[in-house]
Amino acid sequence: MAKKEGIRKLFDNIAPDYDRLNHILSLNIDKGWRKKAVRELADENRPLKVLDVACGTADFTIEIARTLVNGSQVLGVDISEGMLAIGREKIRQTGLDAALSVADCEALPYEAGTFDRISVGFGVRNFEHLELGLQEMHRVLVPGGKLVILELSVPKNAFIRWCYKLYFLKVLPAIGGMISGDRGAYEYLPASVLKFPAPERFIGMIKEAGFETVEHTPLTLGICRMYVGKKARS
Repeated sequence: MAKKEGIRKLFDNIAPDYDRLNHILSLNIDKGWRKKAVRELADENRPLKVLDVACGTADFTIEIARTLVNGSQVLGVDISEGMLAIGREKIRQTGLDAALSVADCEALPYEAGTFDRISVGFGVRNFEHLELGLQEMHRVLVPGGKLVILELSVPKNAFIRWCYKLYFLKVLPAIGGMISGDRGAYEYLPASVLKFPAPERFIGMIKEAGFETVEHTPLTLGICRMYVGKKARS
């Protein structure tokens, strides 16, 4: 089975419990990370067109739509219809103006230069072909546009890293499996973080995809990292 199809089935399966588990297992720290990323996205006082890639159940999409000025357009895309169904209901309850649709990040169905900003919250490590996904996001950004990525990371401090791996590899799968009934999904999620390229390599990949500059900010002892890539203006 291709990684993409496996990811789709995995997230469809855990969608009903995903939000509850995500906030429990992250101790709600993920909410602060998203707020920092949204401030980076909403850095201009004008209507913006934003694409939230791998949006899942739309937590990031909703925070973006809530923060941007009136007249902005926010669209979330994901390959998991199960996750999107949860997200659509959350958006309906908030009354915010945002839309969600099924789309493949490696073949985005939009013309070049469509979006002012693109966000990805904890989803790039699930791309089957990471380089292609980055190239596609660069393609659909306007000249001068900005890509903001949040992704989990392995801390550099040895003691913090030991505690992190203990929690991620032992505690998280046990709790996630008990609540969701799918221990395998919660073994995959931490494993995908450990396999993800180191920050220096990932920054290089973003630049190789065409971004002119890339900035990187570690958050919460390096448990999470925010990457900001800017597309050249011409």
